[in-house]
Amino acid sequence: MGFVKEFKDFAVKGNVLDLAVGVIIGAAFGKIVSSLVEDIITPAVLGPALKAAGLEDLSQLTIAGTAIKYGNFLSQVITFIIVALVLFVIIKGANNLKKKEVAAPAAPALPTKEEVLLAEIRDLLKAKA
Repeated sequence: MGFVKEFKDFAVKGNVLDLAVGVIIGAAFGKIVSSLVEDIITPAVLGPALKAAGLEDLSQLTIAGTAIKYGNFLSQVITFIIVALVLFVIIKGANNLKKKEVAAPAAPALPTKEEVLLAEIRDLLKAKA
């Protein structure tokens, strides 16, 4: 029974559960960001450029006479840059929200024992003088 108990303790530890929730939420959030980039931002950014070039999508860009499709590579690079930019903006916004919550002024710190003793000594010296 020692093995089963150890496994149970491991499986229900807070860190393991937190990690599992983080992975699941991260996967769902990744789908949202991918959809935002692929379905909204990329067509808005690349649509006019592709129309000007007479293309429907970047995969049509190839080196003449070869099977090299540099358009797919360009598409992936552009998608990566847009995903990185979107994540940067989202994280920056989340950090700003956290800063506003933390920015509430903290109560002034109480004087330390040394400070209290020094103040008493100061007051006694003033009283003698």
